[in-house]
Amino acid sequence: MKRFSQAFVSMMVLVLLSGCLYPEEQLAQNQIPYEEQIESVQAAINQFKEEENGLLPIKTKEHDTPVYRKYPIDFSKIVPRYMASSPSNSFEKGGIFQYVLIDVEENPTVKLIDLRIPEKIKEIQMRIRSQGYPPMKELIGDNVYTLDFAKLGYKEDPFVVSPFSGVHLPFVITGKGDLYVDYRQDIYMKLEDKMSIQTVNEEDIRSVLLEGSHFVPAYSLPYVLNEKNEPDFNLK
Repeated sequence: MKRFSQAFVSMMVLVLLSGCLYPEEQLAQNQIPYEEQIESVQAAINQFKEEENGLLPIKTKEHDTPVYRKYPIDFSKIVPRYMASSPSNSFEKGGIFQYVLIDVEENPTVKLIDLRIPEKIKEIQMRIRSQGYPPMKELIGDNVYTLDFAKLGYKEDPFVVSPFSGVHLPFVITGKGDLYVDYRQDIYMKLEDKMSIQTVNEEDIRSVLLEGSHFVPAYSLPYVLNEKNEPDFNLK
């Protein structure tokens, strides 16, 4: 009991010290996707690639890692040679964003993942594990279901705030028990804004969300257009 108390006190001291080291204004800044920070990282990536014969400063991931999480930037390879430090809003600096690259073969482009999303997924997964099975509710796609969150102890269905539109996005689960964010609402709104849907990637229409945004739709399933030109899940 004494050992537990000492550990608890030590943890609280660390929390208090963190609050002193990171005042409220700085914590708020760590949650904003600043244009100039993204541009400085992009410039560093471009310079590194040029000087390293096409190599990119990325961390190694498994081959089957989902595409929007597959190429996280390794700041240890570009700091301090190509930039003074990693951005204040990056995970490495205590921020809520992970900096990643997309289109690495043709045009390596810096994008962001909002790390509050996987944190919420972990929270739900913990409740599912404690119950022993996922309480699936309604089949809404090929092997894709909604969840009965009341059976997991939630008074209201959990959600994440979309980094693209600011709307509340729900969660879905596959028959294998994998949790994802449902971006159909964002995609639908994006397609409505387009003059034509002829340029949409037929195999995965999530690409429309990348236009004009600093974010990627991480922790989501691929989507295709159905016969009504609406987004549907694509697990194939």
